[in-house]
Amino acid sequence: MRTLGAPTRSNLIRHRRRLERVRKGIDLLTRKRQALVADLFRVATPAIEARSRVEASASRAYPALVRAVGAQGTGGLEAMGWPARRVEVELTVSESWGVATGAVQRLTPVRRTVEARGQAPPLTQPAAAVAADEFEQMVELLLDAASTELLLRRLADALRRTTRQVNTLENRVAPGLSAEIHRVRALLEEREREDHTRLKHLLRLRQGATS
Repeated sequence: MRTLGAPTRSNLIRHRRRLERVRKGIDLLTRKRQALVADLFRVATPAIEARSRVEASASRAYPALVRAVGAQGTGGLEAMGWPARRVEVELTVSESWGVATGAVQRLTPVRRTVEARGQAPPLTQPAAAVAADEFEQMVELLLDAASTELLLRRLADALRRTTRQVNTLENRVAPGLSAEIHRVRALLEEREREDHTRLKHLLRLRQGATS
């Protein structure tokens, strides 16, 4: 094992202080990991429910699109989709335990009536109107699910990083410092015993010379 310095008392004190900081870091990261796990479980259920709503909406939207294509053809649907429009959203960034995430809020409505789409009702087949309504609803659900989905992924990434940091400090850094402290302390104690033995030997020599 690579040593961290000469076996001196100053290095022994330095290693002990570093080990104390490492243990405090382990405690802080452990509490952070516990908080992340709690947040992850709190967000998991809404995220799963949001995914289920999106999947259910998609299972209705795509068959509706197939029926609309059959009723009006691809060219007819493309003409109905012109001109394209912008859907504005607002992203609010927040941070918790060093995890940055964002909340997505819709600023403009997505779902519209046939008149709001600029389509003449006599020229619009019911299948096309149903498909448009289903896809607009799915877009709304996707935007609503974006916040929890983003937070879930950020929390999962932060939990993985924190767990790696805790494992590194617990399994590598702290044991290495403890072993180095033990090595330095043992060498210092051995040096003190040798100094004590030499001192006793010098005292005996001095006593013998004066007697």
